[in-house]
Amino acid sequence: MKPKTRDSLFDMPEKPNFQFELDLKTRGIWPVAGLDEAGRGPLAGPVVAAAVILDENNIPEGLNDSKKLSHKKREALFFQILDTATVAICSNCAQTIDQTDIRKASLDAMQRALNALPIAASYALVDGRDIPPKLSIPADALIKGDARSISIAAASIIAKVTRDHMMEQAATTLPEYKFERHAGYGTKIHKQAIKEHGASILHRMTFRPLRKD
Repeated sequence: MKPKTRDSLFDMPEKPNFQFELDLKTRGIWPVAGLDEAGRGPLAGPVVAAAVILDENNIPEGLNDSKKLSHKKREALFFQILDTATVAICSNCAQTIDQTDIRKASLDAMQRALNALPIAASYALVDGRDIPPKLSIPADALIKGDARSISIAAASIIAKVTRDHMMEQAATTLPEYKFERHAGYGTKIHKQAIKEHGASILHRMTFRPLRKD
């Protein structure tokens, strides 16, 4: 089965649903994993990817694109997903991002998360336009997939909350950057901290304004 990108957004649902997964199941393709990542844009910290296989009989209520959820709701769903679904998480650090690029590092983390699942998936639904090149199973790339597939939405929540927790932990050893307030994104307070303290081991030196041409 050839991997493909589903780029039509005319069928965008109000909220992500389980239809892509159920369509595959009716064709005898099961289980299906959702893949997503968090942290492509920040100036510091890792990119984190998650792979999630939902239990169709025990899907947490309220799953949605992590960006559309409040902090409190994301945190609650994070633990509900871990309690009810099959989950794997992988990341790539700032140094790996600098040595390759953020796109390659993101796709690599998603591919490794899929491989780390304790239950082998038969198919993957991947958020975005790109499918990890080394994926061992067939896959679809879904543009705005976290708003269309609840498996991808669940993966987006796991990746986002995991990364936020990592940056909060980083703030305890590098308090001068206030990572707990911006998670490494290029906010005014973060850029000011870089001016005052320079770059840390967590900063991506190939990202502007850290990059020196």
